Amino acid sequence: MVQMTVKYEGALRCKVSHDPSGQSFTTDAPVDNNGKGEAASPTDLCAAALGSCMATIIGMQMEKMGHDVAGTRIEVTKEMSKYKPRRIIKLSTEIWLPAKFDDKTKRTIITAAKGCPVHHSLSSEIDKPVIFHWL
Repeated sequence: MVQMTVKYEGALRCKVSHDPSGQSFTTDAPVDNNGKGEAASPTDLCAAALGSCMATIIGMQMEKMGHDVAGTRIEVTKEMSKYKPRRIIKLSTEIWLPAKFDDKTKRTIITAAKGCPVHHSLSSEIDKPVIFHWL
């Protein structure tokens, strides 16, 4: 179990602390929702969580198979609904891998990315396409 502590600082800004490590970061409401947009928004963190989770799970699987995937790049683009309720409607993910892989390894990478805990935890109402860029 991991605890995150959120302290509201005012002006639509929060300080978020990861209690086990003591590290913290700031969130802001986005400009299109009355915020300053000077830091990632809470919904931006969903996109970041998806990308970093996919990278981590791919890394775990590839290490088991003896492959180094350092340098993998993942971009997640978040789209919000234009109508109420305000919510994430799409998280489009593109993954660039730094090495050539055979078809079996590519299938393992695809399964790992789409099998990450964040991908499974997000609502099925969110469109979550994933595009892989192979060398």
